[in-house]
Amino acid sequence: MVQSAVLGFPRMGVNRDLKKATESYWAGKSSRDELLAEGKRLRQEHWKIQKDAGVDIIPSNDFSFYDQVLDHIQLFGVIPEKYAKYKLHQIDEFFALGRGRQIPDEGVDVPSLEMVKWFDSNYHYVKPTFDNNQTFKLSSNPKPVAEFLEAKEAGVITRPVLVGPVSFLALGKADRDQTVVPISLLDKLLPLYEDLLVKLKEAGAETVQIDEPTLVFDLPPRVKAAFKPAYEKLSGLGDKIPKLVFTTYFGDIIHNIDVLSSVQELYAVHVDLVRNPEQLDTVIAALGPKQILSLGVVDGRNIWKTNFKRAIETVETAIQKLGKDRVIVATSSSLLHTPHTLASEKKLDAEVKDWFSFAVEKTSEVVVIAKAVTDGPDSVRDQLEANAKSIEARATSKRTNDKKVKDRQSSITDEMFNRKSPFPIRISQQQKSLNLPKFPTTTIGSFPQTKEIRLQRNRFTKGEISAEEYDKFIEKEIQDVVNIQEELGLDVYVHGEPERNDMVQYFGERLTGYEFTTHAWVQSYGSRCVRPPIIVGDISRPEPMTVKESKYAASISKKPMKGMLTGPITCLRWSFPRDDIHQSVQAEQLALALRDEVVDLEAAGIYVIQVDEPALREGLPLREGLERENYLSWAVKSFRLSVSGVQDSTQIHSHFCYSEFQDFFQAIASLDADVLSIENSKSDAKLLKVFVDEAYPRHIGPGVYDIHSPRIPSEQEIKDRIQEMLRYLSPDQLWVDPDCGLKTRQWKETKAALVNMVNAAKFFREKYSKST
Repeated sequence: MVQSAVLGFPRMGVNRDLKKATESYWAGKSSRDELLAEGKRLRQEHWKIQKDAGVDIIPSNDFSFYDQVLDHIQLFGVIPEKYAKYKLHQIDEFFALGRGRQIPDEGVDVPSLEMVKWFDSNYHYVKPTFDNNQTFKLSSNPKPVAEFLEAKEAGVITRPVLVGPVSFLALGKADRDQTVVPISLLDKLLPLYEDLLVKLKEAGAETVQIDEPTLVFDLPPRVKAAFKPAYEKLSGLGDKIPKLVFTTYFGDIIHNIDVLSSVQELYAVHVDLVRNPEQLDTVIAALGPKQILSLGVVDGRNIWKTNFKRAIETVETAIQKLGKDRVIVATSSSLLHTPHTLASEKKLDAEVKDWFSFAVEKTSEVVVIAKAVTDGPDSVRDQLEANAKSIEARATSKRTNDKKVKDRQSSITDEMFNRKSPFPIRISQQQKSLNLPKFPTTTIGSFPQTKEIRLQRNRFTKGEISAEEYDKFIEKEIQDVVNIQEELGLDVYVHGEPERNDMVQYFGERLTGYEFTTHAWVQSYGSRCVRPPIIVGDISRPEPMTVKESKYAASISKKPMKGMLTGPITCLRWSFPRDDIHQSVQAEQLALALRDEVVDLEAAGIYVIQVDEPALREGLPLREGLERENYLSWAVKSFRLSVSGVQDSTQIHSHFCYSEFQDFFQAIASLDADVLSIENSKSDAKLLKVFVDEAYPRHIGPGVYDIHSPRIPSEQEIKDRIQEMLRYLSPDQLWVDPDCGLKTRQWKETKAALVNMVNAAKFFREKYSKST
């Protein structure tokens, strides 16, 4: 019998229940007990969904109130002293690690740990941080054991999910001013995994999914070498621990296949055959004689229906070589990255809705595929025929093809990828026209989206107020934001984006080729959820998208007004993209649409235009080589195509989320943006050294404070950050700005933080004016 398995399930609930519960707790509107009870309700609801669908292997410990890696940080006692000293309740310490905590009356003031992208997804994880004298301690009531027992009591025997020891360490970092190499801590950490696995066995767990996704990377030799001794030690425990399922995803492991050969004593191996189906034969050849292979054939990262015919053929190939008892049909990764259920979408066009599959539906897909290969196709004939009909309907639909878009793409010339003049000429003209001081201050784009803004947008969407009434409300919000920026003393203003629901969805709603959902929310980090639009066809811009609001804002501003756009790669990466044409084609279509918008903004009197590309690094293929080179080539060209239609005097900005810039520095330089703002407040400023080493000539604004936390940085703290940055950047290069947009923050903390930021910039402006 071929079993079906799910590697993880979305946490938020059908109506973003977890988001509402955690934010209510943070706001002091509900109790700790109420929050914990809601978490339990959601876990049990999600286990029941999978059990009712007929899934054989259901995960536990995939639930988290914030992030699964953060769960392991607390599980193994990797709590820096600056948090531990407050002796907070476990859940409050957990949130302090994830989002910071600031209670002046109690003397509590601590920032969050660093948060970075989870591989090449838009999900963020909290980075483990280690010190030179790091110790580990297993929590007294380990979460994986508690949640396994909770499921067991509810009548569901689950497979607990753990982040493996090598990946947990490899995904971490040394704390500031520490020199420890995280993987060197493996011998200290492994005994805790042993104890935890023994406890899970005693609780009744038969198998444990142990995630080692770092195996898809090009690993440092020391990290790669750590797998063999770590898993020899764990497998040496024999029947004292559950059987281990060594789990990889988001790429192939062929380049690390020798690692797989060294863990043949483990019960099973899981590989992602959606991202890399070609690795199947090589993986099979590396298995032990009794080892089971879990086949990730249902996409955990996208929303398209699984092509049953293709998936079944893949599974049958494995069965021919291994037999049915050594094969599991599974999702490619956790379903965390997909929306909850398609059943909530009441307004989707029936034609395109038939092409989609969300998390609940994907649980049924693994069951159907497993049944088809176990009992034969006749056992699921109706499902197979319906699926084939859906796949064919999508392939032949007129909605996916637009001849005008394709004709325009074919007429792109080399000149369209280049600004009129090189940077030195451009910046000279921009300085004359914009007249900005040293250490110019700005924000990244959005200001707080208040309850009133969301209410009025919702009323307008429902037709309860007219377009004229809504426009007047938006103008009033813009006017308020402009006045606030004037009071704060910022140098380049933004209009605050009160009209925008999301930085990608807003644009997608104004472009052809997109479809939109009403409830298809996906967790990005903590309680932050996004509702990615879905690219279903060729993309174009019917009319201007942002010009009206930006033009109005400029008309009432005394300082330069910055137009705000989302770049082509981010629009692509933060949507659910098509899987029937290459992503480079989709990016180029988006670039052409944005190029028209950039030109129209300039014509409307907007001479500073920011085209955000926070997802550029996220899209970088996980391994070096030709695939990465090709990606960077078409990604950079897409950005340049979108911004190169303006005059030299118009200043082009771009923004990036946290990135290891050395991985793709030449691509950043090739964007040729006049000003680059980067998320940097929780990183060591020495990461900026790459800009020095490469003699980066253009302007840079490394974020001086973290916007993901409600914590207010002091003026001195920001001064210290700027001073540290000046070790690597010249005063003429440096802009002063927050890490990211301020949409998710409250006004009180926003104003207080920006006052401190502006004062810090003025301090350095005065200091350097005296020295020249």
